Amino acid sequence: MKFSLLPVRFAVLALSLPAAFVANGQDLSTNTLSETLVTGSRVAGPRDAQPFGTSVITAEDIQRSGATTVNEAIMRLLGVPGRQDSFGGGDYALDLRGFGITSDSNQVVVVDGIRISEADTGGTRLAGIPIESVTQIEVIRGSGAVLYGEGATGGVIIITTKSGKGVARQNAASIYAAAGSYGLREGRANATLASGGFSLDVNAMNREADNHRDNFHSRANALSTVAQWSNDWLRVGASQSNDDLSTGLPGALTAAEYAANPRQTTHSLDNARIDNSRTGIFGEAVIGDWQLVADAGTREKKLRSFNTYIDGGYVGSYNYDYDIKANTYGFRAVNTQKLADYSNRLVIGNDYSSWSRAVFRDMASLSTQSSRALYFRNELTFAASKTLLTLGARTERINKDAMSNSGATGLTDRQNAWELGIRQPLNEKISVYGRIGDSYRLANADEFSFTSPGKFLLPQRSKDAELGSTYAAGAVKVDARFYRSALTNEIGYDSNATNIGYPAPNYLPVLGPYGANVNLDPTLRTGLELDGTYAYAKNLKLRVNAALRKSSFVSGPYAGSLVPLTPRRTLSLQGEWMPVEKHLVTGGVNWVGSQHPDMANACSMPSYATANVRYAYRWSKSEVFVGATNLTNHKYYTQAFGCSSGQTTSIYPEPGRAVTAGVRVAF
Repeated sequence: MKFSLLPVRFAVLALSLPAAFVANGQDLSTNTLSETLVTGSRVAGPRDAQPFGTSVITAEDIQRSGATTVNEAIMRLLGVPGRQDSFGGGDYALDLRGFGITSDSNQVVVVDGIRISEADTGGTRLAGIPIESVTQIEVIRGSGAVLYGEGATGGVIIITTKSGKGVARQNAASIYAAAGSYGLREGRANATLASGGFSLDVNAMNREADNHRDNFHSRANALSTVAQWSNDWLRVGASQSNDDLSTGLPGALTAAEYAANPRQTTHSLDNARIDNSRTGIFGEAVIGDWQLVADAGTREKKLRSFNTYIDGGYVGSYNYDYDIKANTYGFRAVNTQKLADYSNRLVIGNDYSSWSRAVFRDMASLSTQSSRALYFRNELTFAASKTLLTLGARTERINKDAMSNSGATGLTDRQNAWELGIRQPLNEKISVYGRIGDSYRLANADEFSFTSPGKFLLPQRSKDAELGSTYAAGAVKVDARFYRSALTNEIGYDSNATNIGYPAPNYLPVLGPYGANVNLDPTLRTGLELDGTYAYAKNLKLRVNAALRKSSFVSGPYAGSLVPLTPRRTLSLQGEWMPVEKHLVTGGVNWVGSQHPDMANACSMPSYATANVRYAYRWSKSEVFVGATNLTNHKYYTQAFGCSSGQTTSIYPEPGRAVTAGVRVAF
C-alpha cells in the first residue's frame, strides 16, 4: 500500500508547489521575466502554452554563467547530471530522466531543426558546437516520441543557433580569448554580415588544454557558417559546420589508483581523433494560414583511435576506427486557425533518415539504419476558458542491419506512438497540465549485434505520464511536475548475462556470465522536478532546479535495485548579482546524489557538490572576467563502470579547482 500511494503523493505535491508561491508573489518586485518561445511543437510558440514542462537557457544565460560548451550550460544551469566522456574535449553524457549508461540512446538532440543523435553507443558530441553561435537551448524532459521519433523517451534537447532562429539579422562581431588552469587556452571569433534580406553568420572556436590527467591533452577546433535570405513570407538558406578533436585517452582507474593519484594515467599511449562535419539546407514559407518548413542535412563523423590493453599478463593494442554518414530530411506543414470561440493549430510532418557506420581494420563491420515516419499533432485552445487540448500520433518504419566477420544480423519493425495532453489556467498566475502517451526504442547497431547466443532484442516500450503546474507572476516563475514512465523490454547491458568469453590462459571460447545486451525485466521511473526563477529588481536573479527521481527494477533478479548510474537527487542553485553598475557576479552550487555503477547496487559512487563563481567587469560592449569552477577543490568522479568485492572501480576522475580569466569584445 505504501508503494501504490507514492505516485499520488508526488502528483499532489507537483500541483501544490507553485500555488504555495502565491502569497509571497503578491508583494514581490514588479520586475517581470520576459516571455520565452519554445519549439516543443516543432514550430515556435509560447512556453506556457504546452502540456509539459520545458526548461530554457538563453544566450545571455550562457554568457553570464561562463559556460564554455552546450553540455556544460545544461549541467550547470539546469542541474542535469552528466558523466564525463572518455574522449575528453569538454564533452559530457547528459541524462535527462534517469537512464544511466543508455541515456544518449533514450533522448534526442536537435540542432536548428535537424536531428543529430547517433544510431550507436558512441554518443552525440555537443562540445563541438560553437557556444557563441547558440541563442537558445530548450530541454524537454520526458517523451518527445510523437514529434521526434525513436529514442525520445527520456526527452529532447533542442539547440537553436542565432542564424537558425529566423529573425532579422544585424551586422555584428565579437572576439573572445581566455586562459586558465590545466594549460587552458581558448579563442573564439564570430561575425554577422547583413544587407537587405541576406545574412551571413560565421563562428570559429579553438580550445587547447592539458586537462586534469596525464595523457589527457586535447585540442579542439570548430567553424560554422550559415547563409540565408528572407523576406516577409519566405526564408531559405544553407549551413556548413566542421569540428575536430584530438585527445589523449588516460583510461580508467581502480579505487586504489584513484585514492593514490587521480591525475595518473593507466594508458599512456592511447589517443583518438574525431572529425565532424554537417551540411544543411532549409526553407520556410508562410502562405495564408499555412506555414511550410523543410530541412535537409547530411553529416559525417570520423573516429580514429589507438588503444592498449592488458589481459592475463599479455600487453596488446588495437585500433578502433570508423566512418559515419547520416542523412536527414524533414517536412512539416502548420495550419493555424483563429476564430471567436477557439483557435487551432495542426502540425503534420514527414521525417526520413539514413545512417551508416563502417568500422575498419581490427573490428571490421558495416552497420546501417533507415527510418520513415509520418506524424501529426493538434492543439485546440478554447477562447473563454483558455483550455488547451493536444492530441498527436506517429508511425515509424525502421530498418537496422549489421554485418561483420562473425555474420549478419538486423531487425525491421514498425513502431507507433501517441500523446494526449491538457493545460488549464486556473487564474492569471496558475496553470495545471498533464499528458499521457507512449514511446519506443529499438536496439542500436552496437546492441543487437552483441547479445546472448540465440537471443534477439525486442522493441523497448514505455507508457509515460506527466502531471504538473506552473506559477508565473512578475518576478517569479515556478514549474513543478511529477512523471511516471513504465518500461517493458528496456534495452541495456547486463554484465552477468550469458555470453561467449575467451578467458586466459587458454583463450578458448567458453559459455558463461560474460555480459551481453539484453531486454531487462520491467523498470519504472518516477520523479518530481522543480524549476524556478526569481528576478529581484534589476540587479539580482536566482534560478533553482531540483529533482527527486527513482529509476528501479520492478521484477526479476534485480527487483528493487536502482538502474546503474542514476542518482536519485539533484540540485542546482545559480544566481546573478550586479552590486554596482558594470560589475557582475554569477555563480552557484550543483549537487548530485549518490548512485550505483552496477545493477545489484553492491557498490556506490559518492554524492558530490561543486561550486562555481565568476566576476565580470563590463563597459560598453566589452568585458574582462575571471572565474573558478569546483571552487572548493572537491575530489569526485561522475563516471565509473565496475564493481569488484563491494568496491567501485573503472573510475574516471573529474578535475579539481580550475581558474579561468579572459576578455570578450563585441563590435
